[in-house]
Amino acid sequence: MEDFEKILVFNNEFEAEFLEEVLLDKQIPYGIIERGDSALGGIIELEEGWGYLEAPGRFRREIQDVFKEIREMPVESDI
Repeated sequence: MEDFEKILVFNNEFEAEFLEEVLLDKQIPYGIIERGDSALGGIIELEEGWGYLEAPGRFRREIQDVFKEIREMPVESDI
C-alpha cells in the first residue's frame, strides 16, 4: 500500500465534492479529511481551510492541475 501525503487544502466542501467526482472517474486513490471545528464556531476553517486531500505523491501534479481548473471555473449565478 502506498503512503498518502497531504496534496492540497480545500476552502469549502463544494471544492472537495467536485474534485472527489473527478478522482473517482480517474480511479485515483485519495482521502478527504474535514476539519471539524463546530465547537470553535468555524475559526479553524477560516485560518486553515475547510479540509484537505491526501493521496499518493505520484498523483500530486495531476491532482493539483485538475484542482486548479476547478478553482478557475466561472461561477454561475441566478441573480
